[in-house]
Amino acid sequence: MVIMAVDLGKARTGLSVCDKGELLASPVCVISQHAHIRIIDKIKEQIEVYKPEQLVVGLPKNMDGTEGDSAKNARAFGQLLHDETGLPVAMQDERGTTITAHSFLNNTDTRGKKRKAVVDSVAATIILEDYLAYRKNHR
Repeated sequence: MVIMAVDLGKARTGLSVCDKGELLASPVCVISQHAHIRIIDKIKEQIEVYKPEQLVVGLPKNMDGTEGDSAKNARAFGQLLHDETGLPVAMQDERGTTITAHSFLNNTDTRGKKRKAVVDSVAATIILEDYLAYRKNHR
């Protein structure tokens, strides 16, 4: 099944998508919008292109596993995304994904404006990879 992941951020939102076999997650784009409804409009455009059957939204839990305001915001966004697209939305713990994304970009020597432009889609890819691993292990 094709699944699209969303890394919701305050300034930028990253998207990634996997293949039908759920083997490979790839970055799609970064959306530079702030209002949830505008972000969702941009996501809908990508849904038309990639035709995912499910969406995954990163859930920014605190390091101790509790959920703060950012997690509540992500859950509300996930519900709005479901309401607007009709697609099922799963929430995926995203602790450490941005740090991992920066590490990947360090290894590829991606710096400056290019790094800023892709880090959120790389983080979305990590969220999706984590979700795919969860699905594989919980079938």
